[in-house]
Amino acid sequence: MNSLDWALLRSFLAVLDSGSLSTAAGRIDTTQPTLSRHIRALEAVLGFSLFTRSVRGLEPTEAALALADDARCMGAAAEALALKASGRSEELVGTVRIAASVVVANLVLPPIVAALRQDEPSIQIEIAASDTNHNLLRRDADIAIRMAEPVQESLIARRLGNVPIGLFAARSYLARRGTPRTTDDLTRHDVIGFDRGEGIVRAYAANGLSFGREDFPVRCDDQMVSWHLLLAGVGLGFAQVPLATDQPDLKSIDVGLRLSSMPVWLVMHDEVRTNARIRRIADVMSIRLAGWLRSG
Repeated sequence: MNSLDWALLRSFLAVLDSGSLSTAAGRIDTTQPTLSRHIRALEAVLGFSLFTRSVRGLEPTEAALALADDARCMGAAAEALALKASGRSEELVGTVRIAASVVVANLVLPPIVAALRQDEPSIQIEIAASDTNHNLLRRDADIAIRMAEPVQESLIARRLGNVPIGLFAARSYLARRGTPRTTDDLTRHDVIGFDRGEGIVRAYAANGLSFGREDFPVRCDDQMVSWHLLLAGVGLGFAQVPLATDQPDLKSIDVGLRLSSMPVWLVMHDEVRTNARIRRIADVMSIRLAGWLRSG
């Protein structure tokens, strides 16, 4: 007990939070056998069982739950130490992990990363594509591109601009169905909507239009799928203006809808802004993303 290994406690917390070895292994980038070995080793040191198996997965024992708060305090201290150590790194060598939405990761970041690889070949880039915000406080990513202002005080953010949203259609669709001119015309056209999300319905409501989910004949919450449906001429679709105007097969449709813009923020933890490689990547990305926004 005098030399309790932090690696064992880290594995314990991962299993405790996820309830399964497989999910925990993916979360902390290790293997299930390693996690099993760590849990057994920790149980041997402590002298009691930490988990029991059930139909729902691994259930923590009362003894394990009693350890949870102290283990989390140790974890927070370890993460703070790692952040401060990373913040003092001055070498333009190593890895920078960038989190972005699926659309931004697929359609905006590739040319930016290509330029970064030419300018800084010693910096490796990891891209985490997800429409769920990554936890920068836990170092799930070094830099995040977000469409909402962060609220945590320990994060720093640069507002790069706004990305306008517009209504577009493929020229093949317009040749087949004609071009809508007014909001009333939308009822006679196929509009690609969300499956579960309510963003488009709310946007219609803000324009005085009463549309429900069933009024959109093709629906999908995956925005990359919606993008490809739009390109294929399935129907009218909403898209980020800088992306859509860059596609010669797409045409902007003006029926008088008032659509909100989305703010674009570059976000990172306060402790890593003095890290030379992260600062370099953040600076280049800020310049290029701001230029991309202006192009729209």
